[in-house]
Amino acid sequence: MIRKLIPQTIINIGKHLPEAIVANIKYGFPGKKLKVIGVTGTDGKTTTVNMIYKILKEAEKKVSMVSTINAEVAGKSYDTGFHVTSPRSSLIQHFLFDSVKNGDEFFVLEVTSHALDQFRVLGIPFEVGVITNVTHEHLDYHQNFANYLQAKSKLISNSKYAILNADDPSFKKLQNQTTGKVISFGEQTNADVNPSNLSLRLNIPGDYNILNALAAAAVAKIFDINEAKIKHSLESFVSLPGRMEKVENNKGLTIVVDFAHTPNALEKALLTLKKQTKGKLISVFGCASERDTEKRPIMGQISTDLADITILTDEDPRFEDSLKIISEIADGKEGFIKEPNRKEAIELAISLAKKGDTIGIFGKGHERSMSYQGCEISWSDTDTVRKALKN
Repeated sequence: MIRKLIPQTIINIGKHLPEAIVANIKYGFPGKKLKVIGVTGTDGKTTTVNMIYKILKEAEKKVSMVSTINAEVAGKSYDTGFHVTSPRSSLIQHFLFDSVKNGDEFFVLEVTSHALDQFRVLGIPFEVGVITNVTHEHLDYHQNFANYLQAKSKLISNSKYAILNADDPSFKKLQNQTTGKVISFGEQTNADVNPSNLSLRLNIPGDYNILNALAAAAVAKIFDINEAKIKHSLESFVSLPGRMEKVENNKGLTIVVDFAHTPNALEKALLTLKKQTKGKLISVFGCASERDTEKRPIMGQISTDLADITILTDEDPRFEDSLKIISEIADGKEGFIKEPNRKEAIELAISLAKKGDTIGIFGKGHERSMSYQGCEISWSDTDTVRKALKN
């Protein structure tokens, strides 16, 4: 309760800034000894980080990376599973230090707006800053979209190169926030990297993944990586855990687990699945507590518009009443099935589905726990689906 009375700016300056300074001094400012590529954006960060890493690795560059779901640092693999995308500053600096000690040239880092606002990446002179897109999210923390956009723009304010989405409504504003060279990507032919000058046939679904791939290609081109190698790396890229991850079954169903937890991501995921669905499309999702509450009815409307059946359920309710969250998603509209218990919601979706139908389970993705009343309960969407399929 006391924590909520203290302005975030005071916490950032009084707590996060000193922590970041100490971490930099302790590890000897390792970010200055690497070409660090930072990736931020509302959606697509994790996939883009992994795409960039794969291209650089397969081009025989010495590279480490940290994303939401995984980290590959100095030849060691880590299952991060962060509830927040960017770890605390001390861990980031530790990873960078290990990367330098390993003789790496590059480091690819997923960066959130919170991390940028809270000095978690202080002391890292980003060679390249990538912003995948900026849409409605985290307004609980940033208060308004302008503040959110400003936080995102900190990544590119002093980077040598800014990789920006030409299709994004905020493109021009972001373009004005950087002193570095701007390289654009997007579906538009006036973008520097676009489908007409880099044709890709990806193994992963979704037009949005084409944009993620174009952003990754734009980064690779900065470092003079051969276009044929870029294409090969991207076209052989496979789905990450919790990112449009299919769960195989013998019921003739398409069951997909995806991390979509923002209005933009949910809409893109549902549109992608709708195109591929012969039968009905069933959507299972919720909204986390202590997060942007304004997005709740927006996401409810999106699912109503695109899915044939929507089951509203828990997604980290924390200390908030589950039924209150679900009610705010429904926003007084009929047609939703309300089942707070996520296990039972998934089981219900499978029981309702017939051969040819698609079930999309959104919001948790790769995460291995769910938060209830201050406790982290062991959880996995994919494991729950597999158990339900056996019944």
